[in-house]
Amino acid sequence: MKTIIFSLLLFTASILWAAQRLPVRGMSMDDVIQQSGEPRSRKDAVGNPPITRWTYQDYSVYFEGNTVIHSVKNNKKSID
Repeated sequence: MKTIIFSLLLFTASILWAAQRLPVRGMSMDDVIQQSGEPRSRKDAVGNPPITRWTYQDYSVYFEGNTVIHSVKNNKKSID
């Protein structure tokens, strides 16, 4: 019985994790806000082309100009 309950909990957790959609390449900043809400923090643009990072609780989104170029899950130890 414990094995069945554990399996159901694991399955439910995996479904919830998969349901969290990370922003994808090509989305605009406005699209990301509509999908994910306001970020916890925004780092100013750096370099040329300008690269900006927005940090959410579980992931970070990198933009070139106004466009998503990459999204990554945060390392729990390095969230700022």
